[in-house]
Amino acid sequence: MSRLFPGWNEAEMNYFILISQTTLHIVVILALAWIALHLGNKLIRVFKTYMLSRVDNNSIELNRIETLGNVFRYIFSVVITIVAGMLMLSEVGISIAPILATAGVAGIAIGFGAQSLIKDYFNGFFLLLEDQIRQGDVVTVANIGGLVEEITLRHVRLRDYDGNVHYIPNGVITTVTNMSRDYAFSVIDVRVANRQNVDEAMQLMHDIAQKLREHPTFKDKIIDDLEMAGVEKLEDTASIVRARIKVKPLAQWDVKREFLRLLKMAFEDHHIEFPYPHMVMYPGQDKAGSAQPVHIAQETGK
Repeated sequence: MSRLFPGWNEAEMNYFILISQTTLHIVVILALAWIALHLGNKLIRVFKTYMLSRVDNNSIELNRIETLGNVFRYIFSVVITIVAGMLMLSEVGISIAPILATAGVAGIAIGFGAQSLIKDYFNGFFLLLEDQIRQGDVVTVANIGGLVEEITLRHVRLRDYDGNVHYIPNGVITTVTNMSRDYAFSVIDVRVANRQNVDEAMQLMHDIAQKLREHPTFKDKIIDDLEMAGVEKLEDTASIVRARIKVKPLAQWDVKREFLRLLKMAFEDHHIEFPYPHMVMYPGQDKAGSAQPVHIAQETGK
């Protein structure tokens, strides 16, 4: 070394060697971090491609796999970056122990101040991991129902029937009601006047359900025949007849609306009365035990 740098004393040579070693170590750390990031991203892509090959191209499962892949790539990149940064600080002679201690204290302070934010991210991660919500689902969360337009680690974005957009932090989601999985039921409650024949009304409901199964618009939406539960409740003026139809996800509302439209026309054709309030008039009695007659005025045509 003295031949390469004549005139340098031993201290200068040692300092140069130290700087060279440190620089080399930092370059090696950066190279290894880059290789780790490259290999990690490649493994995540391979795994994502494998999972995508196992689902239908038109399935909304694709959205979940894409979201999870992005989440894992982000977490992996953050971990590699932090580890590489700590190793480089150690190489330049900066002790990471005080930094870790300070980070620990700061982390506790930040944790107390940002508990809701941390809770949002944890809940969002498990919502995605457990496949509770997917993009395109119709769900009810935090007492708000709508179509899931976006789900992130931070929030769920819903659009309701009126077109309003709701941003719901994942931390407040405790119960998820998902109306888009596997199948659904169109639950139909029909009020039939008490003086009508309930069996006739139930037979009409069966006939209409069969007609819907043969309809070109609805035959692909309906999975099974109508399931008649029977008389669910008796009221003052009506009998409540309950039935349900098993349908594909998100078809329950369309099937129910069309069923009720056809049912109304069928009831009118068969002169089956929808219930309306009835009134019983009692004129009362006088002391003699007789009541005055009640006269109802009638309009006579001319």
